[in-house]
Amino acid sequence: MSKESIRCPHCGREVERYRNPFPTVDLILMDPEETGLWLIERRNPPEGWALPGGFVDYGEGLEEAAAREGREETSLEIEIVDQFRAYGDPGRDPRFHTITVVFAAHGRGEAKGADDALQARFYKWDDLPSTIAFDHGGIIADWLSSRE
Repeated sequence: MSKESIRCPHCGREVERYRNPFPTVDLILMDPEETGLWLIERRNPPEGWALPGGFVDYGEGLEEAAAREGREETSLEIEIVDQFRAYGDPGRDPRFHTITVVFAAHGRGEAKGADDALQARFYKWDDLPSTIAFDHGGIIADWLSSRE
């Protein structure tokens, strides 16, 4: 059910509360030569390596959210290159239903994990970690297939 009825705590009237997916953004965050990408090690469950990204704030554009999340988690200067794809499988995040828009981006500077990332680490395309959180392994595979 996408909505439920609840009582307003102020007036007591019955109102409808909608349950909607959360909008998020993720980054295929590459070096300028595109020889690989940066992943972050998650500080919070689910554990593992992940694409930099996170929730879109109210009033924030998607590109703005992607650049902000990339900076917050990797400490890199972010240049959005292109919008890649959207992913919305209800099971993609074990915590709740999210819809993500994935952006290709270049990162410059010295990477350092920050915010909710324990660390940021650069991986060559052929040397990715075996434990990748969420559906990010599939997103990376889709990205690589799209470049062939």
